[in-house]
Amino acid sequence: MGNSLLINLSFLINEPTGITTYANNILPQLQQLEPTLLISKERDSFNCYRIPDNMTPEQGSKGHWRRLLWTQFKLPKIYKNLKSRLLFSPLPEAPVFSGCRYVVTVHDLIPLRFSKPFSRLTAYFRYGVPLVLEQAEHIMCDSMATARDVTNFFNIPAEKITVVPLAYDAENFRFLDLPMQNYFLYIGRHDPYKNLHRLVKAFAGIPEGLDCELWIAGPKDGQYTPELVAHIEELGLTKRVRFLGYVAYEKLPVLINQAIALVLPSLWEGYGLPLLEAMACGTPAIASNRSSLPEVAGDAALLIDPYNVGEITDAMQAIILQTSLRARLRELGLARASQFSWAKTGQMAAEILQRYL
Repeated sequence: MGNSLLINLSFLINEPTGITTYANNILPQLQQLEPTLLISKERDSFNCYRIPDNMTPEQGSKGHWRRLLWTQFKLPKIYKNLKSRLLFSPLPEAPVFSGCRYVVTVHDLIPLRFSKPFSRLTAYFRYGVPLVLEQAEHIMCDSMATARDVTNFFNIPAEKITVVPLAYDAENFRFLDLPMQNYFLYIGRHDPYKNLHRLVKAFAGIPEGLDCELWIAGPKDGQYTPELVAHIEELGLTKRVRFLGYVAYEKLPVLINQAIALVLPSLWEGYGLPLLEAMACGTPAIASNRSSLPEVAGDAALLIDPYNVGEITDAMQAIILQTSLRARLRELGLARASQFSWAKTGQMAAEILQRYL
């Protein structure tokens, strides 16, 4: 098969977040297709084609811009030189009008659902992504919610899309039987659509006598975080809300295991990996009843209306006060999480790619 399948990994970053986690975890299952990885660092037991290492989100908008140009102008030449038959891109980036056949993954259309004026990402999703998806051989989506968005936003026929649910690292995220600490946990970026303002307001509604804190894990945002900090000060919560910043992957399981509950009140998620990871740890979860989160949670989390602050407060209080509710959510979460695995996700991806090779 040789170089007939290329996998574009030009976006991989050192501190893995969603898309890097996805790519790293499905690669072992794609090995059977004998792909060539377009990558900046060698990977054991894979055929690798070295590419520049300055095209990732870690270089900010310069990195994105370099990657975009490389994808449109350099990548088609590599594809032709290696006599490839198919390119797989684990995000919606691929060379258009180039004669390259490709399959892509779409994780969400949040830049369109919550568009920001003057945002390059919004512009790319508005003008670049439709071209990429129209010319793709096939499209994988993390969830039915994202698949519906792809059809509704871009008029892509549903039969061109397959839902391939994500998974979690079962060796890392598991029930550790540690004593519960007194904090609710949020994991994710600081962004308006993550609904942190309402989460903080809901937390303010919990009586102080219940003695709990809210811990916010995830990279800070230059624009949004200061607004959030000001909001927390206004509510008089400075001593009860902690910002942890980016938390290293290996530290997450203990952090999740010891939380009273994970709270994920996003207005929209393409998938919601932290929800699955919390269930795998047996930690109760409170999640938004919108987008993909009900697909991931099944009946194993408390689903709330993310626009209803009182409902979020009530769910948090119920979990603090009701031992039996915590125990039931633990059992349901562990059972639900056991249905997902990266081996299954990777195998589904491999079967789709095989179809187009």
